[in-house]
Amino acid sequence: MTTPTLEVRGLSTHFFTRAGVVKAVENVSFTVGRGKVMGLVGESGSGKTVTGFSVIGLVDPPGRIVSGEILFKGRNLVGMPEEELRDLRGNRIAMIFQDPMMTLNPVLRVDTQMIETVQAHQKVDRETARQRARDTLGMVGIPSPDERLKSYPHQFSGGMRQRVAIAIALLHQPDLIVADEPTTALDVTIQGQILAEVQKLAATTGTSLIWITHDLSVVAGLADDIAVMYAGRIVEQGPVEQVLDAPFHPYTHGLIGSVPSRNKRGVPLRQIPGMTPSLLSLPPGCAFRARCDRPIDACCDMPELLERAPGRFARCCNPHLEAVA
Repeated sequence: MTTPTLEVRGLSTHFFTRAGVVKAVENVSFTVGRGKVMGLVGESGSGKTVTGFSVIGLVDPPGRIVSGEILFKGRNLVGMPEEELRDLRGNRIAMIFQDPMMTLNPVLRVDTQMIETVQAHQKVDRETARQRARDTLGMVGIPSPDERLKSYPHQFSGGMRQRVAIAIALLHQPDLIVADEPTTALDVTIQGQILAEVQKLAATTGTSLIWITHDLSVVAGLADDIAVMYAGRIVEQGPVEQVLDAPFHPYTHGLIGSVPSRNKRGVPLRQIPGMTPSLLSLPPGCAFRARCDRPIDACCDMPELLERAPGRFARCCNPHLEAVA
């Protein structure tokens, strides 16, 4: 057995605020194999982004990782000295942020930023670094890359800035990319082009991806495995086709049912009733119980994430098992 690119074990990340402790991520575990894509899905506030930030070591105070391990190729990133983490970030582990201006410096030209990124991790001359930057811009669909390299971020549209940010993440062909809803601001044509490039990168170089999104249609066409998060915990995970075709957890059912293409024309969209509970004061037991359409008495206690079918896990006392019965 080869060592997986990433193995997260029992990760908990809390934010210690004046109002109390926000348990943004609680006891999260998953594995991403070499060249595999894992989709991390859930509605806003479910803990997806904080999970991604925890993996790459970008959780700032008052937040901190309180327990668990994050094994990158067998090395635990939790507690690793900042200097060692900096060597990995941008080189072997890259992140694509939802807001490209978190990646780009507004007062530096694009070529300066990309060349510095290359030279920060590899001893190459400036012209070699420029050529790699140019080729990578072309890879993500930016026309006239030579001219665009001389531009400043404010001279790009929002979608174009996001493509530059994606190109910077791809510069070193990292072993792991954490992508936080990177194609949300892009039009459908460019989104398809980026997704195709990402799949090609994973297949040819063995790069692993964590693709954080709320768009199930993107995950369906891109990911190998899926983990569904709710209120800071993974409530269901498994192979993407099996989970989306026959979900076990009522929350996953609700997410899939709310996709417009799954509803008949003229019929009101199906919705998950209620609101996501506050992470400051989660109810006892299953956090989804108040919004669930099939609660039972056992839901008053927090269910374990159990294997309900080969390779399929669900955190539910009354899961939908009809499809595999």
